[in-house]
Amino acid sequence: MPAHAIAAVVYKPTDNIEALLAAAARALAARGVKLGGVLQHDIATVIDDPCAMELENLETGESIPLSQDLGRGSVSCRVDPDALARGSMAVRGAIARGVELVIINKFGAQEVSGAGLRDEMGETVMAGVPLLTAVGERFLDEWKDFTGGEGALLPPTLGAILDWWSARQAQA
Repeated sequence: MPAHAIAAVVYKPTDNIEALLAAAARALAARGVKLGGVLQHDIATVIDDPCAMELENLETGESIPLSQDLGRGSVSCRVDPDALARGSMAVRGAIARGVELVIINKFGAQEVSGAGLRDEMGETVMAGVPLLTAVGERFLDEWKDFTGGEGALLPPTLGAILDWWSARQAQA
């Protein structure tokens, strides 16, 4: 059976998926894999904003602030649309430059609603570049609809991710 070009790590709210994907990116880069895409990180050093986030461009290492300040008491989505646009450009540019693997932090609420980096996930696969992402258990049905049931569903372990990539490489 061929290894799928799409893999999603299925996680629970208690799993530290950001740290796992960052560890996977480091391990794959150490193996010489040319990576593209973006990972989300919490910015723990921002005292006034415990929910501050940034995107890391895996190809360049650039940090893109992801949270926007909407003022005290705001209940609106804090994701900065400009940051998502910059993340989109990072993914599209990486595809154009011929990366071997695109990692996108997750298929979450933004992607379920048709926004976020959903289009870039589709473009990655359409370009023939393998895609690694994460999907929370609560969005698993929407992920399956998005992918048409294609792709590997991985447990949230570094070993599972590296085994998936090794299987992909064995087919090349």
